[in-house]
Formats: sequence, structure tokens, C-alpha cells
Amino acid sequence: MGEFDLIARYFKRPARRAALGVGDDCALLQPSPGYQLAVSTDMLVAGRHFLPDVDPRTLGHKALAVNLSDLAACGARPLAFTLALALPQADAAWLEPFSKGLFALADAHDCELVGGDTTQGPLNICITVMGEVPVQQGRSLALLRSGAQAGDDIYVSGTLGDARLALDVLRGAVTLPGAQLAAARQRMDTPEPRVALGMALRGVATAAIDISDGLLGDLGHVLESSRVGARLDTHIALGLLRHGRDAADKVLPEATRLACVLAGGDDYELAFTAPTTARDAVQAAAAASHTPVTRIGQVLAAPGLQLVDAHGAPVVNSLRSFDHFA
Repeated sequence: MGEFDLIARYFKRPARRAALGVGDDCALLQPSPGYQLAVSTDMLVAGRHFLPDVDPRTLGHKALAVNLSDLAACGARPLAFTLALALPQADAAWLEPFSKGLFALADAHDCELVGGDTTQGPLNICITVMGEVPVQQGRSLALLRSGAQAGDDIYVSGTLGDARLALDVLRGAVTLPGAQLAAARQRMDTPEPRVALGMALRGVATAAIDISDGLLGDLGHVLESSRVGARLDTHIALGLLRHGRDAADKVLPEATRLACVLAGGDDYELAFTAPTTARDAVQAAAAASHTPVTRIGQVLAAPGLQLVDAHGAPVVNSLRSFDHFA
């Protein structure tokens, strides 16, 4: 199977919203009037971002999901994406389920593939996704990292830490019953991008980011960009770990659970800030998007990130989020 046969068989589809899609040197997109284009790129490298035994269908899902999560953090509606794919070989048994997983999520978010590239080499998946955010009266409604204000509440969507917990089990660091491991691994392999919540938070949230490298690190980017600090309630954060019991059905050590929730990564949930006066609006956005959200802290004027327990006492923190080059 040649390169162009591969593209035609597994990735070429009729253009829908795009003026010109797969098949030419460039795709042509026409953003809606009164909207800005939001663009994000993510790369997944075999052995670095996913395990060698991962099911190709779930890998196709995750490859696009991590990009759609960036659009969600910006409050953007997905439009289209490009796919650059390096493959050791043109293996139909791998390409068929990979493309099905990819397009199942793409269709669910009405996001069409409009171009890309293929080459032979170590397995590497690079997707660039494009979305749109409205501009009203000359002001973009995009959610940014730089808008958090002292006094704002801090929220996270969904649950945190299950992906890291699954990885720890696969590494042999902790033990989970089979059913719990399967559920935790599903969170690691097939995250659900919170696109609907991101769009619902436009005009409500003051800042947002998706949690890809761990809550502490990603929230830290918001605090740095906004030039503020924060206080996080660790006892509330611990409640966000869904699968926190070992094979003996005992709660895992608090240090293990904290590491998963605060520094685990691969959650692809949203962390965002909003004024205290917007609590009803936040809950309305959560309900409209069918996405649970939890208030876990408060933005402070003084720089720095404080962790406190249920009694308000400081919690010593030596955790660090994932960094490719640290």
C-alpha cells in the first residue's frame, strides 16, 4: 500500500464545512463572520505519550481528544484538524481501527479532517486542530490563562488522578482490582474533551486551562499568566479521585492519592476561575454541558500556591507536574 493509497483508503472524506479539504497542497477554511480562529497542535510519540500495547482505536480517539481539550480550554467550537502521521509500516490491521477511533470522536464534535502528511518512521502522531470563538463588540470571548482575579473561585471539571493511577498500576507501583484498573485505564486511554463546558463558560470564567500535565503545574501556568496566587483545599481535591482503593479494598495512602490528583496529568479536564458572584452561572454551565464541576480553592492576590487541609492547616508540597525536559 502506497502513501496516497493509504490516505485515500483511511483518511480521505468529502469536505463538509471546509471550502477545500484533503487532496490538495492546502486546505481552505472560511471562519464564520464575527469569529476568531483558535489553533492548537499536540504531538503523541510512541513510548512517551502512550504504551506500546494500546489499542489503535483508543489511540485514534486520544490523539484527537488531547487537541480538542485545548479548544475546550479556550472556549472554542471545533471546526477542522490536520493529521501528520509517521508509521513504521502501512499496516491495515492498525490503520483501520485507528482511523475509526479518530473519526468517531471527530464526528461527535463535528470536526473534519482537512489535510496533513504521512511518512515512514517511528510511530508519531501530530494533530493541529482549529476552532472558532466569537468576537462581540470588538472583544474576543476566548478563555485565556491570564484573566484570573484575586477572590475568584477555582474549579475543576470531572474527576482527577485516575489516569495517573492506572499508569502507576501498570508500572507495578500500586495494585487495583481488575474492574477498577479497567475503569482507570479507560480514563487514561480515552479522555473526554470538555468542549461543551468550555463554550458554556464563555463570559463566565475569568481564566481556564486544560489539565494535561497535572493540576499543580497547569494551574501554575494560570497563576503566572494572571500574576496572582492561590489556595487549594487538598481534602476536596482528594475526593476527585474515583478509583482510590487497592486490591484489599483499602483506601490507598494519602500521599499516593495526592500525587495522582495534584501531579498526575493525562486527565484532560478543565481548571478554571470565576468570580464568587458567578457561582450560579458556573453551575448552569455545568448543567447545560452535562459536566460536573467542583470548587477546590480560591485565587489570592499574593503570588504562590498554598495547599491546605480540611482544618486550614498548611500541607507540605514536594510534588511536581510532568515536564518533558525536566
